[in-house]
Amino acid sequence: MSNNQDFHFTTMAFTYKRIISYFLRGLLFITPVAVTLYIIFQTILFLDNLIPVPLPGIGILMVLALITFVGYLASLFFAQPIFDWFERGLIKIPLVNLIYTSIKDLMGAFVGDKKKFSSPVKVQLSDTLIRLGFITQEDMSIVGEPDMVSVYFPHSYNVSGNVFLVPKDKVTPLIGVKSSDVMKFMVSGGVSPLI
Repeated sequence: MSNNQDFHFTTMAFTYKRIISYFLRGLLFITPVAVTLYIIFQTILFLDNLIPVPLPGIGILMVLALITFVGYLASLFFAQPIFDWFERGLIKIPLVNLIYTSIKDLMGAFVGDKKKFSSPVKVQLSDTLIRLGFITQEDMSIVGEPDMVSVYFPHSYNVSGNVFLVPKDKVTPLIGVKSSDVMKFMVSGGVSPLI
């Protein structure tokens, strides 16, 4: 009877561990997919509701068409002064200036002609500590530091980060590594591999 009970408990423990293992494996697969789909769905829903139209999907198409049209207008020679005038007006308003220029610079860093997060580097902080980041300004002479560069260090699992002025001799470019892979590696807390 004792051997039979031991076998029964061993079988139950094995089955229990296997079920937990399957559950965790399923959770590991489903959670990132579900969160990604949820964020995409909410973004599409938000964009679609910017222009209230009774047919789903038409609002987002109208927003995308409007953005494309404004981009087209901004590229036309005769429309450029109007956009410049509008931007100068925004910059003259104190609080709006701070918000507008910060958002414009951030957007320009990712999608503009002068992308800022395209130079991944490693920075030697001490004999045993190295941190990954992105050079955002090559010349800091304007603040009296010609031998320094501006390096952005993203935080893990966050959309924020810190900017430090670092001596140029402590900064080493990462050759053969894509910027997007370095950003993904840092934002994931080092969990995503550097491919």
